[in-house]
Amino acid sequence: MTTTEAPSALPYREVTDKNGRTFRIGESDVDIMGRHRRWMVILPWIGMMGISSAEYAFASAEETLHTAHGWNSSHIFWMMGIWVLFQGGVAFPVGKLRESGRFPARQAMMWGALGTFIGYLALAYSPNVILAYIGFSVFSGMGAGAVYATCVNMVGKWYPERRGGKTGFVNGGFAYGSVPFVFIFTGYMDTSNFKWVLVSVGIFLAAVVAFAGSFFKDPPKNWWPDHVDPLKVPDDPRARRALAKNPPAVKQYSAKEALGTGRVYIMWFCLLCTSGVNIFGIAFQVPFGNEMGFAGGIVATAMSLKAIVNGTGRGVIGWLSDRYGRKQCLLFVCLVLGLSQFGILLSGEAGSMPLFLLCSMISGFGGGAIFPMFAAMTADYFGENNNATNYGMVYSSKLLSGIAGAGLGSMVVNAWGFGGAFWLAGSTSLLAGVVALFLTQPGRPRKSVIKPNPQPTGGE
Repeated sequence: MTTTEAPSALPYREVTDKNGRTFRIGESDVDIMGRHRRWMVILPWIGMMGISSAEYAFASAEETLHTAHGWNSSHIFWMMGIWVLFQGGVAFPVGKLRESGRFPARQAMMWGALGTFIGYLALAYSPNVILAYIGFSVFSGMGAGAVYATCVNMVGKWYPERRGGKTGFVNGGFAYGSVPFVFIFTGYMDTSNFKWVLVSVGIFLAAVVAFAGSFFKDPPKNWWPDHVDPLKVPDDPRARRALAKNPPAVKQYSAKEALGTGRVYIMWFCLLCTSGVNIFGIAFQVPFGNEMGFAGGIVATAMSLKAIVNGTGRGVIGWLSDRYGRKQCLLFVCLVLGLSQFGILLSGEAGSMPLFLLCSMISGFGGGAIFPMFAAMTADYFGENNNATNYGMVYSSKLLSGIAGAGLGSMVVNAWGFGGAFWLAGSTSLLAGVVALFLTQPGRPRKSVIKPNPQPTGGE
């Protein structure tokens, strides 16, 4: 262990552990930004709620948009798929720009707010479907991607010692925020009022994103909370348990170094599969429920419950991963997500409304829980300093998962029916679980990931 004292005017010092990783300690969160770091959980959560309805409530507006504009259903589902493509596609370049200092967090959030408004304005007033693709799929998708990348990586930087639960909570905002809009788009909006409803929603959500983002601030590189010694077993039982199950990365990996470990490719494939299944469920659960004869209110309720449990699941699984380990929880989530697809199909075909609602909620849990797992795991494996870039590489799998889940999903439904599509979705999630078995933390012996030494090491 080595210690590097900073100049006396600065209230921090840098220490290096036995692996050569540097930690910046001595500064509190209040010293850095004038407020407790819990605000860097609450505000990103609010920002995530502001962008969620574009993905999780969009399918609920499909019928009105189809009737009002004359757009066919395939166009609308592809519109959602391309939105997801751009939302996931900007994560890597936004991460690079953020870490270079050329795209500060507040500026990223303002761009996200503008994109959110443009998206809803396009859905309301586009004279043809091409402009809707540009306004909603491209601009709203890129804006949401900038917000998502900024919010998720922000909380991980401020809570490096127990990021799972906090990351999951913030990630949950990406589902919670859609709940009221599912009911508005399904039960209130129609061809007589859809323009002012969509514009009003766009203005409100853009204001939410801009307000939350105006207070964002990143911690310094290598920052570690002043009350947790990174070279010793923490006194705080929550931090001690989280670090035992999920040891910090052995070094700060650059994007090139992270790719060289091979883990990024495994994460990318697993997220591609599970995210595609999640998006398939979001896009097609409402049409499937309608085809099975469930009343519109029941279908909307199922979708809302799915969104609520989706958001709750992100926080719960993040907390559980701090206690039991990221990889173990990721395997559990892949299993739950896969089996729930079979449950939705069988309950719908049987006409069982209670079972349909239950399976919908379970699917929502699994579909939401995958994202905080990969967000936290990326920082665990590769460090916080380049996490925006590294997670951007993993999250870029949504470039394809949106198209696979919504666009290609519509083709599978047309060719094989809902039965074949749900069986394929469930099997895909189970395949992701098998592949995830090969994930291990780079640079650390496998046994230290599974059974780290719980005793103080005396400064090592």
